[in-house]
Amino acid sequence: MEIAVAKVLELIEHLRMLDAENGDGRIEGEEEDVDFGAGHLHEDIDQNGGEAQVRGVIEALNVDEQADLVALLWVGRGDYEPEEWPAALRRAHERRIRSTAAYLMGIPNAGDLLEEGLAAVAVDA
Repeated sequence: MEIAVAKVLELIEHLRMLDAENGDGRIEGEEEDVDFGAGHLHEDIDQNGGEAQVRGVIEALNVDEQADLVALLWVGRGDYEPEEWPAALRRAHERRIRSTAAYLMGIPNAGDLLEEGLAAVAVDA
């Protein structure tokens, strides 16, 4: 993989924050849902993970790193098996018709899928 695992993990975190922000404005899974406007979480998203910022980070990656992200997402989603990594990566390079950032950010739960893909290909952190 060309992309550093730390970059993927950071993107996962920011994509999850965007998913929560773009949903109903609440983080689910807590005993009591936390309203984004009620505390520091909203400020963190604005400062560290706003949509434009995340888009900029993805677009600043080189072609190989962007292809790694797409292939990881596909493995995480089950489109490819971990053993098919070379084929997924080849296809990810071929699909560069539109913005990788727009593609990834348009997929619900992209952060979760990237995490699953990362775990599936057994990348050492």
